[in-house]
Amino acid sequence: MGYFSNIFNGIKTLLTGMSITGKYFLNSRKGAITQQYPDNRETLKMFDRFRGEVIMPHDENNEHACTGCQKCEIACPNGTIEIIWDRGIDEETGKKKKKIDQFVYHLSMCTMCGLCIDVCPTDAIEWGQNFENSVYDRTALTRVLNEPESKVRAGIED
Repeated sequence: MGYFSNIFNGIKTLLTGMSITGKYFLNSRKGAITQQYPDNRETLKMFDRFRGEVIMPHDENNEHACTGCQKCEIACPNGTIEIIWDRGIDEETGKKKKKIDQFVYHLSMCTMCGLCIDVCPTDAIEWGQNFENSVYDRTALTRVLNEPESKVRAGIED
């Protein structure tokens, strides 16, 4: 008796799954979310929660919010972020202060886990929307995130 009930249950679940698939097939034109890339490259908008690559936004005065605390570098599980810094004299206080020379991001090693962004106390880095990262040379995936001659925005402290 158990043999025939197993066959009946199998056919029942198969038809249930096929009915759901059939509904999507017949109503696909109403709510299709598939985008025809690369034909729609000009109008393509990625979702806000998309994890493309790590970026460091700068304002119009070429200032950023990174203090060089290195928490993102420590939190990264595979060494994707490398902060090269030096101590320099602060013009306002006259004391030595940590200054960033280069904020290096190795996209080829990044697992897009987001630990660096979560741990940043000043929200200096965030997810970018770029997803076209195909290159022939892997060294092209190493980027310096801070722009030349950029400085820390006023009011940002360690």
